[in-house]
Amino acid sequence: MPPTRTSRRRPIFGRVYPLMARAMDKGGMAERRRDLPAGLSGQVVEVGAGDGATFAHYPASVERVLAVEPEAHLRALATAAATAAPVSVEVHAGMAERLPVAGASVDAVVFALVLCSVPDQAVALAEAVRVLKPGGQVRFLEHVRADTPRLARVQDVLDATIWPHLLGGCHTGRDTLAAIERAGLRVEHLERFHFPPARTPLSFYVLGTAVAGGAG
Repeated sequence: MPPTRTSRRRPIFGRVYPLMARAMDKGGMAERRRDLPAGLSGQVVEVGAGDGATFAHYPASVERVLAVEPEAHLRALATAAATAAPVSVEVHAGMAERLPVAGASVDAVVFALVLCSVPDQAVALAEAVRVLKPGGQVRFLEHVRADTPRLARVQDVLDATIWPHLLGGCHTGRDTLAAIERAGLRVEHLERFHFPPARTPLSFYVLGTAVAGGAG
């Protein structure tokens, strides 16, 4: 059996992404990052932690965050950010498709601008469901498919041509909410917003909470 893959080489993206993330945060995305983990407690896995921009926003009720990041440069930045986090954060090499966590062992899984770029959303979400305790939460902050056919067609063209190559595998037009529901998660809270406020193929975002374990 081949060894489990835990990293992915995207050296250019790894250096560009922190600049993009800081610009987005200055433009208002930091407020959404703050809201993303609000109210969480217990054991948390953050998938695709990037440079650790979300770490500062975890509430004191969180006992531990295991942060998984496959890109080496981003992982080094996240490790540095973990030292200043208000809660205990451990940063590990790893992939969304195979989390280094036992089944049914964590209270929440956090995705922040990650499900747009994973190779297979269904596999990544199934892995999140695997590690969650019954009733555990998936918190997500993602950009998603546009709500008009015209803009969705533009997204499809971008995704089939240059966009994933320029932005580390990112896709502008994935129907992430549908993927979350297909994974057997129940969306309990959802906020749609545009960022930036203009309606463009890149501006459709969602912030929300989905719960594992059916309707119980």
